[in-house]
Amino acid sequence: MLKRLLLVAVLGMTALLSAGGPALATGPVTCPSSQSPDPKTGVCVIVVVTPPSPGGAGVVTVGGAPGVGGSGGGPPKCVMANGETVACRDGNSWWSNSLGCYISLAVPQPSKSDPIWGGHTDGAIYECYDPLVGKFGGTPLTTLWSATPPAGPVAPPDPRVLAQQAIALMGLRAINIGIVPEPRSGSVGIIGMPTWMWAQNPSQSTWGPITKSASAAGSTVTATAKVDRVVWAMGDGSTVACTGPGTAYQDSFGKKTSPTCGYTYTRQGTYTVRATSSWTVQWAGVGQSGTIPLNFTQTTNITMGEAQVLTQ
Repeated sequence: MLKRLLLVAVLGMTALLSAGGPALATGPVTCPSSQSPDPKTGVCVIVVVTPPSPGGAGVVTVGGAPGVGGSGGGPPKCVMANGETVACRDGNSWWSNSLGCYISLAVPQPSKSDPIWGGHTDGAIYECYDPLVGKFGGTPLTTLWSATPPAGPVAPPDPRVLAQQAIALMGLRAINIGIVPEPRSGSVGIIGMPTWMWAQNPSQSTWGPITKSASAAGSTVTATAKVDRVVWAMGDGSTVACTGPGTAYQDSFGKKTSPTCGYTYTRQGTYTVRATSSWTVQWAGVGQSGTIPLNFTQTTNITMGEAQVLTQ
């Protein structure tokens, strides 16, 4: 079992921890060559590796992250350097046994010119909160760079995965096409007359806004989606971009042009009209945020003809 022991010297060989609480060292402290004592507390942190027992106790791996556990692969334990057990999660922070602190993404992220990046352009800056150091009067919060989230007994969820899960709950889809001339057999529009396009009966799933959340391991990501515009490919090589759901045609409008989303054909024929809804999903959680664009397309067919003039 991998174990971190906190060795201290107080008045020579007197132990630092006592029933009455911690005491500061008053004499010189001797540490191994690879260690340096804390100038305030005289604490030496030494890593001691003991081989696993014949019964199989040792390092337990949970989701690719090491944690101290017992035989049989039981739940991971999160422990400080002095052996005290702590919660494996604290809000959006997770405990790292190897680092001996709670890890969380630094928000906001420092500028890439900050020396903390060490010249790296990938990865991220994380905060490391060590409650044990705080007990001894030291600075409990430090920062570090890591190419990937530092491992812990309970691995932090990927917020982008949670965002995708939240989107899946929305049931987003393309608009129901509303168009005149109507896309049915026997309906023929007249070239040179206005064509009206709109989103028929827009709903949260076809237009938004709609908000859903997804959670895992104590972390939550919330996403909100809405349509920014609908691009209508009219089938004759032309496109029309409409930022709103459009105006549904009524017989009382007669030959008027749509005030919000319309088009005029100049040649007769049967056209395949494609309405592509462009969605923007804003998500935030686990100390991060982002934007996900989505497109959904619906198609229909309309027929345009020439006006017939009857003569006698």
